[in-house]
Amino acid sequence: MIFAALPQAAGAKTICTIVLDAGSSDVLHEKGECDRRATPASTFKVALALIGFDAGYLKDAQSPVLPFKEGYVDWAGKEWRQDTTPARWMRYSVVWYSQQIAKALGAQRISGDLQKIGFGNADISGDKGYNNGLERAWIASSLEISPREQVVYLSRMLRYELPVSAEAVDLTKSIVQIDQGQGGWTVHGKTGLAFPRNADRSFNRSRGFGWYVGWAEKGGRQVVFARLIQDEKRQKTTPSTRAKASLLKDLDGLTR
Repeated sequence: MIFAALPQAAGAKTICTIVLDAGSSDVLHEKGECDRRATPASTFKVALALIGFDAGYLKDAQSPVLPFKEGYVDWAGKEWRQDTTPARWMRYSVVWYSQQIAKALGAQRISGDLQKIGFGNADISGDKGYNNGLERAWIASSLEISPREQVVYLSRMLRYELPVSAEAVDLTKSIVQIDQGQGGWTVHGKTGLAFPRNADRSFNRSRGFGWYVGWAEKGGRQVVFARLIQDEKRQKTTPSTRAKASLLKDLDGLTR
């Protein structure tokens, strides 16, 4: 099988790979624990974009422009320390921009909309006792989603079946990054990276979760996919980078 040759095979586990036909929702490939929920990490940005555009807080790919301010998280360095648009937010996975959207919309709106679209447990409460849901619920905290739930809501999005406006769907689709997969597939996807917490609340960097979710098109076909891996020891590259690279490599074979 393909998985024996994956770059993350040594020191990492593929929790699930699942591919659906976007139109019929027929399962084309499924391997692993695809009902196992985990932190969505930055894959949450796709759902948050849908909610933000539907609410009117996000206007289009280039607005609103929000300025970086001292005190905002800047884990990714200079790419996060500058004015950011929705398109730039998605491209560079800017966490503080997500936090500003979340604070503008509020926990009640976000949780309610996540329930409506079927995004995992829709729990925006954050770390128990820390009142930080609008800052990190989706980053190794209260919000969790399974790979199967990822592909189901994404396939519904592509069919315009979610309870959000068609314009919100189109605008969300317009800012998701495009890559080329092997076999001629045009792939629209979002990575996600998060490290679970140790007992002292430090990050366990040897057990990182890596997601790659999205949809792909080729010759009139459209499929939806999710791959979730978890490291078993610390690696030189992030699990999200490896999840994406391996999925782009494998996708053509998974759709046959």
